[in-house]
Amino acid sequence: MLRETQAVEGVAHRWRWPALVTLLIAEAMNLLDSTIVTVAVPVIHADLGGPASEIQWFNAAYTLPFAVLLITGGRLGDLVGRRRLFTIGVTGFALASLACALAPSAGLLIAMRAVQGVAAALIIPQTIGLIRSMFDGAELAKAMGSIGPVMGLAAVLGPVLGAVLTHADLFGSSWRAVFLVNLPLAVLVLATVPLLPGRNAASRPLRLDGVGTGLAVLATALIVYPLIQSSTIGWPVGSWGALGAGCGLLGIFVLHQQRRSRARRTPLVEVSLFHDRGFPASLATSALFFTAVNGLTLVIVLQVQLGLGRGALVAGLTLLPWSAAMAVSSWLAGTRLVPRHGSKVMFAGLAALCVGLIGAVISYGTTQPHTYPWPLLGALAVAGTGNGLFTVPFFTTALSSVGPHETGSAAGLLNAVQQLGATLGTAVFGAAFFNTLGTEPASGSLVAAQYAFWIAAGLLGLTAATATAMLGRRPSTPLAAIRASGPRRTTQR
Repeated sequence: MLRETQAVEGVAHRWRWPALVTLLIAEAMNLLDSTIVTVAVPVIHADLGGPASEIQWFNAAYTLPFAVLLITGGRLGDLVGRRRLFTIGVTGFALASLACALAPSAGLLIAMRAVQGVAAALIIPQTIGLIRSMFDGAELAKAMGSIGPVMGLAAVLGPVLGAVLTHADLFGSSWRAVFLVNLPLAVLVLATVPLLPGRNAASRPLRLDGVGTGLAVLATALIVYPLIQSSTIGWPVGSWGALGAGCGLLGIFVLHQQRRSRARRTPLVEVSLFHDRGFPASLATSALFFTAVNGLTLVIVLQVQLGLGRGALVAGLTLLPWSAAMAVSSWLAGTRLVPRHGSKVMFAGLAALCVGLIGAVISYGTTQPHTYPWPLLGALAVAGTGNGLFTVPFFTTALSSVGPHETGSAAGLLNAVQQLGATLGTAVFGAAFFNTLGTEPASGSLVAAQYAFWIAAGLLGLTAATATAMLGRRPSTPLAAIRASGPRRTTQR
């Protein structure tokens, strides 16, 4: 048995870079699906019909279960094996994508989008966990740095590909082609799954925490659902009640996890992650950063479409400098900067991002109504550079002292908080934009965009504070995880 285990580990080590490509394709498939569908939503609604209130659920039906089940998906990877759960998730995602493409009604499409979200929640936490188990030392930073360029490319291609496929109407497929794109990607991933390490990361027998899972799912749903609904119905009393109930259940969940850990029973979330301030600060940093970044991309698109009256293709191309610069800077951070300078690169990224935001505010302020803000493209390139410089050292720092048995919990929590931040950013920045828009979209959108960018700058200031707390007593030294040969966990500083 030991010889077989060593053989499996040897194959995984030898083929770890091709295996990384498999994981990156799976990550890109998730992002590509969400961005490509956004562009096709108006055509989908026109074809399938139904009330206008269903439009937001073509995307929200995917977002809600994805956000709700990320923590559980991460823990299940510890329980049943990350490669096995990754395979199940990709298979389910492919079958759900095919069902979406064949959906005869809006209701069935929404249901299948929810299945896609569940499958994605099984896939995404495993990618970080598998990367964490395949790489260490300086190679870990390089592997993490490869995520940014791939995500940047997917973010660029999504809106453009969605617009092209929908407009081309290949073989009469219309919008259905945007879901069929997932099938060849999923087949490629499944064909290369044997390259991934097959051992479970857990060093002791684990059992799923049923009560904790139920509390986490219900609490997250009660928090995320009103955030999604706020884009169309605002904040009635019921939404505030759901949000309050979700926060209350989250407190109960924390107490339950502590009690279960004291009883030496396996919790859904490893309580040891919170023994020092580093990981909780990582969660706060993730929430703040992705609230700002995702909210800004929404505002940019809204300003182009509502203020200038341009289509989805122009809006997507406006984000091209941001995405392209993020791809390049992520690669540079992972291969060069983070191994040499460690977590200090995070703060360089935040500084560059803030410079880009100020440049964008100036661009909006000096642009005449009905005129495309060309200087904005340069500002967005600077902001995208900062985005890439921040994300690579952030995830490496957040996972630097996470032990093997904690990886599933850590990855699930980080992804869940990231998704929550993205949803919160959409709600907060969307509301800020529309409340400032006024009755003259051409001029009002410029003012609204400036207002949103100043809000983002404030959030990034808070992000810098929580990022400092992530580092504990080592704010100026390179990451220990990048220099070390393996993971470790410290509970005292």
